[in-house]
Amino acid sequence: MKKIDGRLVADHLQEELKTKVEALQAVGKNPTLAVVLVGEDPASKVYVGGKERTAKKLGMGSLRYDLPATSTQEEILEMVEKLNQDPEVHGILVQLPLPKGLDEKEVLEAIDKEKDVDCFHPYNLGKLFQGDESGFLPCTPHGVIKLLEYYDIEIEGKDVVIVGRSNIVGKPMFSLMLNRSATVTVVHSRTKDLAEKTKKADILVAAVGIAGFITKDMVKPGAVIVDVGINSIDGKLYGDVDKEVEEVASYMTPVPGGVGPMTITMLMDNTIKACK
Repeated sequence: MKKIDGRLVADHLQEELKTKVEALQAVGKNPTLAVVLVGEDPASKVYVGGKERTAKKLGMGSLRYDLPATSTQEEILEMVEKLNQDPEVHGILVQLPLPKGLDEKEVLEAIDKEKDVDCFHPYNLGKLFQGDESGFLPCTPHGVIKLLEYYDIEIEGKDVVIVGRSNIVGKPMFSLMLNRSATVTVVHSRTKDLAEKTKKADILVAAVGIAGFITKDMVKPGAVIVDVGINSIDGKLYGDVDKEVEEVASYMTPVPGGVGPMTITMLMDNTIKACK
C-alpha cells in the first residue's frame, strides 16, 4: 500500500501559489481572505488558525472577524455585506457550523458569488453541476482530485463510489468525478447492501463522519482509498476508514495528513483566482 501524502502535495502546490501571489503583488494586488468566525467552537478555531497560517506562509492578506455566539442573523449578514463591498477583500469565508438558531443557507447565499471561495453559493455550485469548472471549485473535493492527479491515479472509466451525500463533499465530489468520465455511485445511510456497492469501487471516497466506518471487508483488493473523515476521539484524530484497510488498498490517504492540507491549499487557490 502506498500512502497518498497530502502534506507533500500541498507543499508542492503552495510553492506554485506563492509565485502567483508574488506576481499579483508586483502589479499592486494582494490576494486577501476574510474569515468570519461566530462563537467559540473549538474545532472551528483550529480550522481558522490553519487557514491563517497558510495565508501568511504564502504572503497573502488574511483578515479575521470574531463575532460572539449571541450574534443575530442580521448582524452576521451586515458583516458579510460589509466584506462584499470592500475592494481589498477578494475571498469571504464564513466558518461553519454557525451557532444554533442561525440560518446558514441565507448567510452563505449572501456572500458575493465573485468572493465565494468556499464554493457554497448556488451560482458556483450550479456551474460545477453543468460541467463548467472555470469558476470556484469546492475546496475538499477539488483537493481530492489534485491528490489523485499528483499520484497519476487515473479517474477516467473507473468505478468511483462516494460514501456520503453532503453539499460540502459528497455531491460536488460526484460532479467532479463525473466531469472526468468516471462511473460514479453515491451511497449513504439509507443505501441497501452498502458493502456490496463499496466493494465494486476502483476509487472509494469516504466522507460519512463516522470513525472506522469503512472496514476491510467493504473494500475491493487494489482499490484507491480517499479518507475525507476527521473524527476526534479522546483528543486523537481518526478517519472514516479502518486502519486494517491498508492491507488491501493500493493507495490510501492518512488521517491526519491526507485530504486536510489540500482543503486549505485549494481555498488559497480560489482566493488567488478571485483576486485575479
